[in-house]
Amino acid sequence: MLEQYRGCLLGAALGDALGMPNETAPSRLHAPLRGFRKAYKGHPNDGLRPGQFTDDTQLMLIAGRLLAEREFSEKTYASRLRKCYEEGLLRFPDSALHAVCEHLKERGWKEAAVHSATSGCIPLAVPFALAYTDIIECSERLVQACSVTHIHPGALAGAVTVATLIRSTIAGKKAPLATAAETAMREDEILGARIKEALRLAEEGITIQGALERLGNDSSVYQTIPLAFFLSARIWDAEELLMIASQVGGNTDTIAYICGAYAGARLGRSALPTDLLETLESRDLIEGLAIGLLRRTGYPIPGGVE
Repeated sequence: MLEQYRGCLLGAALGDALGMPNETAPSRLHAPLRGFRKAYKGHPNDGLRPGQFTDDTQLMLIAGRLLAEREFSEKTYASRLRKCYEEGLLRFPDSALHAVCEHLKERGWKEAAVHSATSGCIPLAVPFALAYTDIIECSERLVQACSVTHIHPGALAGAVTVATLIRSTIAGKKAPLATAAETAMREDEILGARIKEALRLAEEGITIQGALERLGNDSSVYQTIPLAFFLSARIWDAEELLMIASQVGGNTDTIAYICGAYAGARLGRSALPTDLLETLESRDLIEGLAIGLLRRTGYPIPGGVE
């Protein structure tokens, strides 16, 4: 199981780092490139080096560490988020997350959240899915955590949907994408319908470009999550999935983050590109977090692993 935990976290960070230079940019599906690259001059991420990730993985690490240490509370998470933002370390947060961080400077954390359907709270789904083995408890805790930044029902439903995908995959469920789609239908019918459409398109064999035009790639959970599900259903190979997901444009860092987390949870760390892992930012820290989150669940840690 440690192989899956490591794969999930590393896959998420890989997807984020690969998608980093393409965030907000047009898609490159006509000529996809392999490997880490630097963002173009003037891009909000142009200060990052190839292999560095965005705020998605930063949020995963903030929440993940607190969960692994059994110190997570909404107040503590909000405090760590505010500190990261005030020190100028939070990397290109979207408008909703930026507004929340500004609110945190002026008011208590209980009044900071915004009514936005953007995907800013989705990264929390990964560490929560790894920390809690019971999906009901996971979902309840996750919604509380996401409510620090987002109170839009669609955003909360999106986080629960992604967590269900990861938890179902780790647990070896037969059809985790379909299971997560059913969860989305219960949580938010619009999101659920769009995810089911995405899975139908994948089954029908529509081109990736055609699906992109149908589903969209903006930062809304109603586009980001369905497109990630389409790609995850369509592309079985982890490296190919990461390459394509990271170059669909728009909210590509989060789309690739979701795809990478799913591929890593499904196939394990060994399925991820070794050369990219070698230059991924904070790889050792992320691997250590996988051990901490697995230990939190009570599952045994393989002998000799620290």
